[in-house]
Amino acid sequence: MTQVEAGLGIGEVAERTGLSVHALRFYEREGILLAAPARRPGGRRVYTEGDVGWLNLCVVLRASGMPLPVIRRYTELARSGAGNEPERLALLREHEARVVAQIAALSRSLDLVRHKVAVYEDLIGHEPQPAQAPA
Repeated sequence: MTQVEAGLGIGEVAERTGLSVHALRFYEREGILLAAPARRPGGRRVYTEGDVGWLNLCVVLRASGMPLPVIRRYTELARSGAGNEPERLALLREHEARVVAQIAALSRSLDLVRHKVAVYEDLIGHEPQPAQAPA
């Protein structure tokens, strides 16, 4: 069995990454994949486990607020291979600083929300309720 025959279809990759089929095609057009997927006879895309791993990394980076142009630049650097590690590191450190700042801002927001909840619980005489984690 060849690699193309054994690869993953776009639906399987969508399921495993949480991206829609439309988003996968968009990522391909935008140069977010390390390599264009192979094609089966008939033109259907075939992805590898490596593609799934890369896309999962991109999903996390995107969810953390990394803009698509920065993800594209990171992809270009990774695609070009060894020799640009300092630039990749700088890109990731810049993003890390943005994420840390976002966490600090969210923490301040959460403190304020908790304070307001306590004010209203006192006002209407309710027992404080523990915060619930999302299901």
